[in-house]
Amino acid sequence: MRTVIELNNIRKVYRVGDVDLPVLKGISLKVDAGEYVALMGSSGSGKTTLMNLLGSLDHITAGGYRLSGVDVASLSGEELATFRSRHIGFVFQNFNLLPRTSALDNVLLPSLYSTDGRSRRERIEYATHLLESVGLGDRLDHSPNQLSGGERQRVAIARALMNRPKLLLADEPTGNLDSATELEILEIFRSLNRERGITLVVTHDAEVAREADRVIHMKDGVVAEDVQNPHTTTTGRPAREEAATVPRSCATARPALFTATLNAVFVAVLALKRNALRTILTMLGVIIGVASVVTVMELSSGASYAIEETVASMGASSLIVKPSRGSNNGRNKRIVQLTPEDAEAVVARCPAVKVAAPIVWARLQLVRANRRWFPTFALGTSPEYLSGRNWNEFEMGQGFSQREINDAARVCIVGRTVAQRLFDEEYPIGQELRANGVSLRVVGVLTAKGADVIGNDQDDILIAPWTTFKYRINSTLTPPQPRSTFSDRLPKLQLASRRPTVRNEAVNQIYVTAQSPELVDEARQQITELLGQRHDVSPDNAFRISDMTEVSRVMDQVVSGLSALGLVIAGVSLLVGGVGIMNIMLVSVTERTREIGLRMAVGADRRVILRQFLIEATVLCLFGGLAGIVCGHFGSMAVGAVIGWPTVMSLSAPVVAVSVATIVGVVFGYYPARKASNLNPIDALRYE
Repeated sequence: MRTVIELNNIRKVYRVGDVDLPVLKGISLKVDAGEYVALMGSSGSGKTTLMNLLGSLDHITAGGYRLSGVDVASLSGEELATFRSRHIGFVFQNFNLLPRTSALDNVLLPSLYSTDGRSRRERIEYATHLLESVGLGDRLDHSPNQLSGGERQRVAIARALMNRPKLLLADEPTGNLDSATELEILEIFRSLNRERGITLVVTHDAEVAREADRVIHMKDGVVAEDVQNPHTTTTGRPAREEAATVPRSCATARPALFTATLNAVFVAVLALKRNALRTILTMLGVIIGVASVVTVMELSSGASYAIEETVASMGASSLIVKPSRGSNNGRNKRIVQLTPEDAEAVVARCPAVKVAAPIVWARLQLVRANRRWFPTFALGTSPEYLSGRNWNEFEMGQGFSQREINDAARVCIVGRTVAQRLFDEEYPIGQELRANGVSLRVVGVLTAKGADVIGNDQDDILIAPWTTFKYRINSTLTPPQPRSTFSDRLPKLQLASRRPTVRNEAVNQIYVTAQSPELVDEARQQITELLGQRHDVSPDNAFRISDMTEVSRVMDQVVSGLSALGLVIAGVSLLVGGVGIMNIMLVSVTERTREIGLRMAVGADRRVILRQFLIEATVLCLFGGLAGIVCGHFGSMAVGAVIGWPTVMSLSAPVVAVSVATIVGVVFGYYPARKASNLNPIDALRYE
């Protein structure tokens, strides 16, 4: 017979406060392959401590222990875990089954940490076979609370056999069972010993002693008696001793990383599923944080896209020239005014400029019949303005010409919004409306443009000859002047067709379009120098010139600032969610201390436990992140619909959200996972 267990003067001393408490005081014995050994003794004799040492759940204080020829004391923690998984099966007095887990999944537990290369299908088939062999073929999907005490112990026995161990350790396996069930369990042990050649070490009462081949009595931490049982025989026992010898190299074999990770994910999902409500509540903080990130990013992406589209619709190469304070040879400060002649000079003398149009602003009330409307934009300009705005197409009618400008004609062009507000379904061309009391005839309706960079409706616009605004509409807004003769006022009422008068009139601003977006800066410089010369002012202080690129840049900065603020708030939400995950994971570690001890007993090492709890936290965050992505997307759409803000589904938003969720899971799950992995198996199993 080959020796499986060899103990040489084993000692175990526990430290209780400042006092050393010796439990095992020098035990030496050998157990051969295929033996059925009953380890007997009263409470406190040390038999349970010896069983834990045999199963490598605890560490010896002194002495030597060899199992299947391997020096167990020399193995590292990872090697011990692999060794237990391959060669030792445990049957506990209190069953130690995972709650809210089926009998089949409980039996499959040791195979998650095995190195035998079986596929999941093969493992399920073998676990089913084991449950059928112990009479539980019809209870595969029953959880422990649906099984009797005897059935639970049978599940525990099937679990102990899952990795085909050569040594089966049973610590008072029938202590919580009735007499009839006790006999059934002992008969299962005897059949396992005879039919499979499994070396069996059992602790319990005299009933076990009658079934065993060998009875070892312990007292006060030493072996008091070691006798062969005359009522049993070992004839017919299968000769499988050679299979019990294991090369040392096998002790370091580990499952492939992919398989181990996949198993850990599977275990994590099952663990989270067992506490579904708590899982959902824990994920809530992550869901809110990720949803906030996605919502902010999609709204900011929509804003950036809208800015680009609006800049394109308004002319990416456009500039606005406004009057400012200048100086006459550095002496007297004065207001510098722009004139239509300046616009003509800019086009003629600035090579980088393509279009220049004078603009006169006014705040209008439009009236037609019983309808009133205040357009967002109302301006007088020249036909070149529409060309510079890339707005040459008309939905109906046509534009006005230079002749209408010279005559200050009572004509106008309206956007689609104005046409709908004032004319509804009527054909607007040729119809009249009143602008601040001045009658204007509609000659054209512009094609739709949409909103601008700040959300203003560009189609809510009325355009007329600038002379019409200057001499007809704006003159109605002039405050009352002191009494004067008609001849004093006559020059102010002359029509624009008298060009010398018209060309010297001031306008609010000049709209300029450069030859290309690349020439905007050059056009700005040319305009500054030209107007400085024309008005005899310092070029640096002559006029304020802004371009759409500058506006776009400012708007992007504003949007980026708001987005950053939103992301900070979302980050705080994620931080709160992460703290919640850490808290729940710490509670989970405490609640599942015995489960952790069980997993270590069936083959899980510290790295596996660490990885499992890290993956649980990460899976928790990932599921929360996925839910947050969906909620954030619909949230951004809802916000956009309510406030009229454009949204663009960002591909980077889900990537950022999932990455952040994963980081949160790893960072905040590491401490609980590390705490779980540092538990001592035997201490964890004894935890109450």
